[in-house]
Amino acid sequence: MHTADSAVWQPLLDAAVIAMHAAYAPYSGFQVGAAIRDDQGVLHAGCNVENAAYPEGTCAEAGAIAAMVKNGGRRIEAIVVVGEGELLVTPCGGCRQKIREFAKPDTPIVVASPDGVRRVFTLDALLPAAFGPDNLA
Repeated sequence: MHTADSAVWQPLLDAAVIAMHAAYAPYSGFQVGAAIRDDQGVLHAGCNVENAAYPEGTCAEAGAIAAMVKNGGRRIEAIVVVGEGELLVTPCGGCRQKIREFAKPDTPIVVASPDGVRRVFTLDALLPAAFGPDNLA
């Protein structure tokens, strides 16, 4: 399911937008939300959480992954990342690797604004030839 049709992604988009509005971003003012659908069909959301010691903040994707793991999920079937602005808000490099831990190369990564889907990538398109759990098997 790699369509940019917002209706397909609406439940994840709604969860990511709610998470975005809960973000703690007093320094940058840049709120991001993420929502994951795991292999059981359960949704898990996270938001960015900034810290006065800047490198200690966490990304929305990391929060959503942590929520998924806490709730017993182990496979990302799809993820939506929501942020505002003119440019696409794609996962940072560290989050791409975190997503890789729980996703397959063809897993859809949906980039959106609160108004809807802007673009759909696969994990492989954002992190080609990625190192992952299979390398350690």
